[in-house]
Amino acid sequence: MWPVAAYLSIAAFQADAVFVSRLQRCDEPSAAQVRQAIATAICMFGCSGCAGRVAQEFGDHPETAVIRMRWALNMVRDAFAEPAPGLRWRRDSAGLMVLGSQRRDGQAADSPGAKWRERTGSLVGGKG
Repeated sequence: MWPVAAYLSIAAFQADAVFVSRLQRCDEPSAAQVRQAIATAICMFGCSGCAGRVAQEFGDHPETAVIRMRWALNMVRDAFAEPAPGLRWRRDSAGLMVLGSQRRDGQAADSPGAKWRERTGSLVGGKG
């Protein structure tokens, strides 16, 4: 017999992790809380462990599992709709759009001269 290969997207793994996490709909979790819950659940159970718990819940309580999975999928979609906090789209030195962090002064943290600015306080060598 040939092994069955299931195609699951990253969002499906993430939704399984939210499903088995301690997050509740009434808590109205933020995107950061959803991301943290995903990381925690995957560290605790692994991807296949999360999927197994989801399958068990669908077998035991299918009517409530459908509602929770729909909520979990929406939470994942909303949590990953925008880049993580601190990351913004910007143009690199070649003019290409890249995702990178921004400093408070508006300069990209990994831009040319960033280390120079950190040491001296400015590009011209002054202290501020």
